[in-house]
Amino acid sequence: MVKRIKRLKKGIESLEKQIKFHEEKLDKAIEEKDIDLEGYYRKEIAGLRKSKSRKERFLP
Repeated sequence: MVKRIKRLKKGIESLEKQIKFHEEKLDKAIEEKDIDLEGYYRKEIAGLRKSKSRKERFLP
């Protein structure tokens, strides 16, 4: 059970890094006014946040 908790925490940290990375890319896409990339990054961020919340539910 302890290994599972560690793995979940590590996964959540990784997702937080990915969300931050995609948010930076989203800002660049907004500055460049690239609508396609902007939509892509918004979808990616939403999916990553959903995955993060799912993993957080399994933590005690």
